[in-house]
Amino acid sequence: MEEAQEQSSIIKGSEAKEMMSPGIFQGDLQSDAPCLRQYTWWLQVAIYTILTLAGQTVGVLLGRLYFDKGGNSEWMATLVQNIGFPVLLPFLLSSPSKTRNQETGIVRPSFVVLASTYTFLGLCLAGESLLYSLGLKYLPVSTFSLINTSQLAFNALFAYFLNSQKLTPFIINSLVLLTLSSVVLVIQDDSEDSNKTSNNKYTAGVICTIAASALYSFMLSATQLIIQKILKKETFRLIIDLTIYKSLVATVAITIGIFVSGQWKSLKSEMEEFKLGKVSYIMTLLWTAVSWQVFDLGCNGLIFKVSSLFSNVISVVGLPVAPVLAVVFFHDKVTGAKVLSLLLALWGFTSYVYQQYLDDMKAKADRNSTSNEVVEASSVGIK
Repeated sequence: MEEAQEQSSIIKGSEAKEMMSPGIFQGDLQSDAPCLRQYTWWLQVAIYTILTLAGQTVGVLLGRLYFDKGGNSEWMATLVQNIGFPVLLPFLLSSPSKTRNQETGIVRPSFVVLASTYTFLGLCLAGESLLYSLGLKYLPVSTFSLINTSQLAFNALFAYFLNSQKLTPFIINSLVLLTLSSVVLVIQDDSEDSNKTSNNKYTAGVICTIAASALYSFMLSATQLIIQKILKKETFRLIIDLTIYKSLVATVAITIGIFVSGQWKSLKSEMEEFKLGKVSYIMTLLWTAVSWQVFDLGCNGLIFKVSSLFSNVISVVGLPVAPVLAVVFFHDKVTGAKVLSLLLALWGFTSYVYQQYLDDMKAKADRNSTSNEVVEASSVGIK
């Protein structure tokens, strides 16, 4: 009887060891971990997408409100696109300073390298913001949106050379659809708005908008390259640092521009003559600043999680949203062009997301294949 119990305990012990072997127990845990990371990744991309679209839409609408109700300073319109970075300081203080790089032994860039990097990106941001403000000041919203879609072509070019971005058929289809989504906005009758602007200012607006699109696209691709080659971090702290320090440099540069141009002298009279009142003037600038920081945070997050091209795609998706929402807030007319533009933008966005889905499924299949090979190798070793 005792021998039978002893044999039974030996059998159970061997079964327990077999169940706890690395090829079975640890393999199951490793197979579940990629799925959890995958869902987390998609959730983070969705959050950054919402931040980008919401920030851009509100920023464009408030920027239009500023100029329509008496605002005339392109330097002030530029400043509020970057000066809102203090709203992100609580995230900076709450985020842990210790990164995965310190745990893996990756050398952190020196202060000189970091300062040079943030200064370069900040100056690019300041120049792009100024050109953007001039374009929004001199052009109708639909024409401005049309020209802004050129940033996709610029970004595809920069991403191809700087980031080794592969242009698959679905991505090309997405770029074409998103470009068409803003092209159809020109179907609207902008003759009334165009007549309000002189030919010289109209031409200047076109040139400034094209230059802003090119500079913005270059900045996105350069940001992705800097993250991969210089910063080499994988934390939320990186996105906060990048957004804050880049905006800080841009704010300093733009503030200098305000004083050098002499426009600071007319800001008080501009506030007093604002059609909605002084309080509305301050609130318009305040929430414009907050909205563009939300947009910048979302863009940097998408660059970090996906690519600079995807971040730009999301930005272009938001271009038709502003004219559609202008129907509600500014009582613009509902036109077929606006509805068609929004549908094309959603179609193009879906095409790009489908390409991301295909890439994700391919990566999952590769992981499963590798996992099966490891399990087979371990089982052979046990035998």
